[in-house]
Amino acid sequence: MIKKLASYVKDCKRDSILTPIFVIFEVIMEVIIPYLMAKIIDVGIQNSDIKYILEIGIFLIVSAILSLTFGMLSGRFAAKASAGYAKNLRKAMFDKIQTYAFENIDKFSTSSLITRLTTDVTNVQNAFQMIIRILVRAPIMLIFALIMTFSISSKLACIFLVAIPILGFLLIFIAKKAHPHFEAVFKKYDELNRVVQEDLAGIRVVKAYVKEDLEKQKFKEVNNQVYTIFKKAEKIVAFNSPVMQFTVYSCILLISWFGSQLIVGGSMQTGQLSSLITYAYQILMSLMMLSMVFVMVIIAQSSAERIVEVLEEEPAIKNKERTVKEVKDGSIVFDNVSFCYSDEKDRTKFALRNINLEIKPGETVGIIGGTGSSKSTLVQLIPRLYEATKGRVKVGGVDVRDYDLETLRDSVSMVLQKNVLFSGTISENLRWGNKEADDEELERVCKLAQADDFIKQFPAKYETVLDQGGTNVSGGQKQRICIARALLKKPKILILDDSTSAVDTKTDALIRKAFREEIPNTTKIIIAQRISSIEDADKIVVLNEGRIDGIGTSEELLKTNKIYQEVYESQMKGEDEEDGKEN
Repeated sequence: MIKKLASYVKDCKRDSILTPIFVIFEVIMEVIIPYLMAKIIDVGIQNSDIKYILEIGIFLIVSAILSLTFGMLSGRFAAKASAGYAKNLRKAMFDKIQTYAFENIDKFSTSSLITRLTTDVTNVQNAFQMIIRILVRAPIMLIFALIMTFSISSKLACIFLVAIPILGFLLIFIAKKAHPHFEAVFKKYDELNRVVQEDLAGIRVVKAYVKEDLEKQKFKEVNNQVYTIFKKAEKIVAFNSPVMQFTVYSCILLISWFGSQLIVGGSMQTGQLSSLITYAYQILMSLMMLSMVFVMVIIAQSSAERIVEVLEEEPAIKNKERTVKEVKDGSIVFDNVSFCYSDEKDRTKFALRNINLEIKPGETVGIIGGTGSSKSTLVQLIPRLYEATKGRVKVGGVDVRDYDLETLRDSVSMVLQKNVLFSGTISENLRWGNKEADDEELERVCKLAQADDFIKQFPAKYETVLDQGGTNVSGGQKQRICIARALLKKPKILILDDSTSAVDTKTDALIRKAFREEIPNTTKIIIAQRISSIEDADKIVVLNEGRIDGIGTSEELLKTNKIYQEVYESQMKGEDEEDGKEN
């Protein structure tokens, strides 16, 4: 894990190396200062030698200035190194997430990935800064100060040799006890972020159903859980401070007591005792710094493990060494395909079973079925968003696993059930389909998707700024913008996953008419709940519990397929009732 994380120091190496170098110089100056003070007291003041006092005083001032300068430089380089390191980690994680297949994304919740990219990276950043600065400073200060104390009085220095092992044992004990609690708290952070994310994303639904109190209660429960676990961890870590304080004051009292006796006995001078007490502070402050680093490392260890988990996750879908770089046409073949979301590949959990289906280039295929019949799952196998568990899916006569992923997905446009628009203008959202598209092309595809008219009614037309998620356009308008965006890719295969559900039947019919006339060579797959949306398709596939229950035209299925008959009759009856009410 350490080797993996260390590899992201990269362009921060210079700052990461300079930081400990300046820290060492800073420590040397700080260790020299008490020694010079002792000389001023024991030699200059005792002998009333003004010249000596001035000479040593100048060295003292220079040492103090250098110490401050080196400290400032080490702090500056440490900040740059840690910020750069955090930037590299975030980028590496974000880039890795972009390579994930849907299966990988399903493994990590969105809220968990957000926590790892923010809170966890910040924890590791803080720990990294403390490691290259404090973790260098504290041991070196400890060693240098101990050397100086031994040079003054080996007897008094033995006090530290007893205190240091005791403190080390206590720090390790505290670290082992606290670590499991910090691991648990970050998992709860994921849940906390999920609750917040869901509430903010669905704030309009929350207010429409007057469920603010319910959301407050959900947040309160998970927030209290985070508080409880953190409190347990902090209670353990809190022992660190009193233990350190007790050790510091005990050592200083012992040094003062035995040191004063040595002065009275004539084997030690006042300045030496003064410098010894200063070195005692330096030693014990170094130990306190080490304890702070330990606490930070305990917290960061859990975060580091979660970051490495993301970085080491292997994408479920990857390119082969040799791939096909061109999709010949929009033909699709499902050859005895079965699919399962479960890692266990248990036959009882298959979402799709033994799918055999052939679609010719340019055909329009409708897919209908009840909720949970795996309609969306079926079409997501075409651009290889998921991998077929058994059997083969072919596009243009080639197994989708043999294609270069970018080539395959560029040839397939999908408008998913959940239409997603990003913050920015309408034209910027449309150009996700083709960033090089000119204004004429934008208007052409928007006319096909029946979006041009309403877009031009906005004061800024195609430069209208969309709020986050496209909340300032209606559901039907959002669907039509997404369809236009998909068309801009000029795909060989166009998949509409229930993506005209929010538009009226007249607009739906106009969109299908435009498809027939303007993109006849594009294979069109339309998942719909309305019979009218797929009635004129070249063939209709009826799915039932992950199996194909029937294939044929609308007329053929009305004669042969019970499920299609029931759906057709229920919808026609509903339309007749509506017509009767209007009359």
